[in-house]
Amino acid sequence: MLFFNDEPHRFFPATQIDVVYFPDGAGGDRFEEKVFQGPLGQITRDAIDYVARSYLRETVVKYADRSEAERFWNFPRVAIEEAIVNATYHRSYEEREPVEVRISPQDLVVLSFPGPDRSVRMEDLRSGLAVSPRYRNRRIGEFLKELDLTEGRSTGVPKILRAMKSNGSPPPEFESDEGRTYFLIRLPVHQRAEQDTRQVTPQVERVIVAIQGEMLRAHLVRALGLKDRMHFMNDYLQPALDAGLVEMTIPDKPRSSKQRYRLTDLGHWLQAEVAARNSDGTEGRPQ
Repeated sequence: MLFFNDEPHRFFPATQIDVVYFPDGAGGDRFEEKVFQGPLGQITRDAIDYVARSYLRETVVKYADRSEAERFWNFPRVAIEEAIVNATYHRSYEEREPVEVRISPQDLVVLSFPGPDRSVRMEDLRSGLAVSPRYRNRRIGEFLKELDLTEGRSTGVPKILRAMKSNGSPPPEFESDEGRTYFLIRLPVHQRAEQDTRQVTPQVERVIVAIQGEMLRAHLVRALGLKDRMHFMNDYLQPALDAGLVEMTIPDKPRSSKQRYRLTDLGHWLQAEVAARNSDGTEGRPQ
């Protein structure tokens, strides 16, 4: 019924995956929601693909002193796959609570009900050493294994830990209560990717495009075609400095007549993204 019926939620209420995005954080008033219903294997794949397509962003940082660029994701896809599949596998289909994926600029959270079996120590689970003596929904696990969505040998949590470490992300968090009524997996955003989600105004973008090497303030003002230096400082240069996209060559003497401005590694990345976007005619700022 769960895998081969088009509407399993008619027989097992809340057999669905809810993906909710909070652009202003979990406490914000705005959110976007998409609900996945249908055969269990299909909605698991569809939810993973939707999250990856809509919310995963790769950052590429290029360095002047080496040819190899640094690449990382805001959230590694492998960790998300394992977290969603784990929730689909181990949730209770007797409880009328869906699997919920909550995404914000700070983290990605997967929530399911109930929590791990009481025989599993949370300390072992957090370290990736937990092995359950019994599996909830073993038949569901067998179907998910046939679909190459799980290995079914308590490998999900260790794979999440490895994926987050390999991406350079903070370690994931695993949470439940004393009664094991729920299970929460939290994937913190990569620290540097979180910086990249800041709003980049058109004025800041113009500064990033205009800077070539190290430039005096007067030269940068002329390059932008501006006349009002206060307007330049308040609306163009200072926001770029605050965003970590531009830095001073003499930071301990900000008013020095020899002060020049140059792009940071993050600024170089954004400049390259803007150039690539302009060359192929696409619109919108890099995420």
